[in-house]
Amino acid sequence: MTEVSAKLSKVAVVQMVSGDDWQHNLGEASQLIGEAAGQGAELVLLPENFAVFNASQLLERGRQEQTADGPIRRFLSQQAKIQGIWLVGGSLPVLCDDGQRVRAACFVYDSQGVERARYDKLHLFDVDVEDKQSAYRESEQIEPGDRIVVVDTPVGRLGLSICYDLRFPLLYQAMMDQGAELISVPAAFTQVTGQAHWELLLRARAAETQCFILASNQGGMHNERRQTYGHSMIIDPWGVVLTQLVSGPGVLVTELDLEVLQEIRRKMPIQQHRRDPQSLR
Repeated sequence: MTEVSAKLSKVAVVQMVSGDDWQHNLGEASQLIGEAAGQGAELVLLPENFAVFNASQLLERGRQEQTADGPIRRFLSQQAKIQGIWLVGGSLPVLCDDGQRVRAACFVYDSQGVERARYDKLHLFDVDVEDKQSAYRESEQIEPGDRIVVVDTPVGRLGLSICYDLRFPLLYQAMMDQGAELISVPAAFTQVTGQAHWELLLRARAAETQCFILASNQGGMHNERRQTYGHSMIIDPWGVVLTQLVSGPGVLVTELDLEVLQEIRRKMPIQQHRRDPQSLR
């Protein structure tokens, strides 16, 4: 066990109901980040699309975020430094080199405001849903990422994922193989899909990987067509929900004991027991 893993740490997930005004969203995020830091959180997770929720703004805002001087990236860096926390920036658009689409990027900043990692969403939500919006086609504006990212933080080794990634367990197993102890899931799960599968999938990913899962969702009515499920939560490596927030903006702060994680892995060494299905054909 590393020295990083041998202590209790406080982490926080932030739930928002982001709107069309990205600057207003940043103001809301700032207030909630401050609340989390005030409760002693060392690492704070924002939800997917925390700043830019309106899909029609992705290209315009993504063009501004191509460098570290972009207003949203600068905001994240400043908040991390001001509050003295590690900040996981949910997702924000970054324009691709061809200028036709964006990447949905999650940036991680340390307590000095230094960018430590970037993860681009791998799996895109091209799905028909029985809600008022009815169809979601992220690939029309978003280019998928191409690498798995796990980063060392003061609270443990953190694997990064975003929303629809949650339905693909091989990604989470790969993060476990790279030493992940906790995994972040910033999301904007719809009301319909969230009610059916959100907690089910989160708890499964926690139990399968024997990791703490930090799940930060959007949670409410964004406009007349778009409703997100909320129920942000933190789950332990046994699949137990430690805390959750049903709806509306707010903050969850929980103390993690990575000794619990190590004990679970000692008693049930899943990685040692795993067999490659390809070798069994």
